[in-house]
Amino acid sequence: MSKHSTEHDNHDGKKHAQSQDMKEKQAEAAEAGQAQEKQPADQGPKEQNETEQNEAPQGAETVRAELEAKITALEAELSDLKDQYLRKAAEFENFRKRMQREKQDAIEFANQSLLLDLIPVIDDFERAIRSSEAGRDYDALHEGISMIEKRLVSQLETKWGLVRYESAGEPFDPNKHEAIMMEQSESVQEPIVGEDLIKGYKLKDRIVRTAKVKVLMPASQGAEDGASDTSDTGTDKKDQ
Repeated sequence: MSKHSTEHDNHDGKKHAQSQDMKEKQAEAAEAGQAQEKQPADQGPKEQNETEQNEAPQGAETVRAELEAKITALEAELSDLKDQYLRKAAEFENFRKRMQREKQDAIEFANQSLLLDLIPVIDDFERAIRSSEAGRDYDALHEGISMIEKRLVSQLETKWGLVRYESAGEPFDPNKHEAIMMEQSESVQEPIVGEDLIKGYKLKDRIVRTAKVKVLMPASQGAEDGASDTSDTGTDKKDQ
């Protein structure tokens, strides 16, 4: 083999070796690049988890702070409502006591105006009594008392609606009259009030005191009642 062929072969071997080294270096570089590309991908979720773990406590603290703020606001509102309720309850209790007191006063002093109107009448009676004691004049006393009575009746009727009604000559009405005496009469066909013994009074349209009267009864009704009583008595005796 010639020297030229040997050199050529050596040269080709070196060239092949260099080419092989270049391929290996490129392969190593490619692997390194792939490793570098994979490394961020591998580290990404880890870093994300760490970020989420760091953000989670911060979010929980925020929610907790908001809840505590709401609780504080609700407690303040509850305290305010409780204070309003207690004030209203105290006001209502005071109102109830005041109404009860006013009602009691109204009951106790309901007749105050009426009594004030009666006081002048009492004064008139006192003057009439003193006048009669000094003068011993029966006619003057009678006249004074009559005037006082008319004045009182008129005042009670016009101001207070208390009306004294007459019953003599009217048909007997048990709602208005109370029979104290009874007398038979030929001149009546039905029970009639013959005499007012004590007059009755109405307060506006309501009877406040019935009149006590003597009643005239028809004579025929009295005879029938008597005959009925006699017949009953005879029957009782026969039965005995």
